[in-house]
Amino acid sequence: MSTDTAEALAPSISNTVNAKRRDLVLRIAVPFIAIIVLVVIWGFYVTLSGVPPYILPGPLAVANAFVADWGTLAPALWVTTKVTFMSLMLALVGGVGFAIFLVQSRWIEIAFYPLAVILQVTPIVAISPLILIYAPSTQVALLICAFLVAFFPILSNMVQGLKSVDHNLINLFELYGASRWQTLLYLKLPAAQPYFMTGLRIGGGLALIAAVVAEFAAGSAGAGSGLAFRLLEAQYRLNIPRLFAALLMLSMLGVAIFAVTSFISWLSLHRWHESSLRREN
Repeated sequence: MSTDTAEALAPSISNTVNAKRRDLVLRIAVPFIAIIVLVVIWGFYVTLSGVPPYILPGPLAVANAFVADWGTLAPALWVTTKVTFMSLMLALVGGVGFAIFLVQSRWIEIAFYPLAVILQVTPIVAISPLILIYAPSTQVALLICAFLVAFFPILSNMVQGLKSVDHNLINLFELYGASRWQTLLYLKLPAAQPYFMTGLRIGGGLALIAAVVAEFAAGSAGAGSGLAFRLLEAQYRLNIPRLFAALLMLSMLGVAIFAVTSFISWLSLHRWHESSLRREN
């Protein structure tokens, strides 16, 4: 490339970089501004209406409860986070492994896939008493409940991805004498990666929801309890600022999980998949 061509392309490259930076800043700033505006409206409404704090606390009361009750809420947050991520990891391993097992044969899929559907459509609150009876401890029961909820989206998306591989590519692998496991490793699993990432994002949010719902159903209490028990405790004591602070923690944890799973998806797909490539027009 000549010097004149490089100098001509330099402004275009600079403009593209600046446009990407502005887009990133806007993506971060606009949601924060919207949240700040909503919080300000909330504070003005509480102040002007005179609603008592045991019905609707203001933002300052929630912030004070967040700081004052941090010693109580932080360990509960850690318990909920641990159950969520452990169940998600188990769901990833189980969902991917079971999906690979199902696609090996049409008859295997016909025989076993309905069982996974039954587990998914049965409300977790309905089967949690049985899980509590048979599980060796409450924490194991919470882990099983969260796993069952997060398992099916990962399984369903992974099965769909493994079955969506281009048949021409499968025929090409067969033509070159590739074994079944070579076809799975070098063709089907990479092709199913976008579907897996979708299941990961869905499963991450559902694992958190299931962990909270399972703790509600289990009614666990004490030092090893999670944020769900702290929510119930604050409700029974009419400590509504603490309840809002616990809800804020759960929301922040959910956003963090979504951000991490979305970032992992972007790292995996942004160089080659259409869903993550930036359009030129």
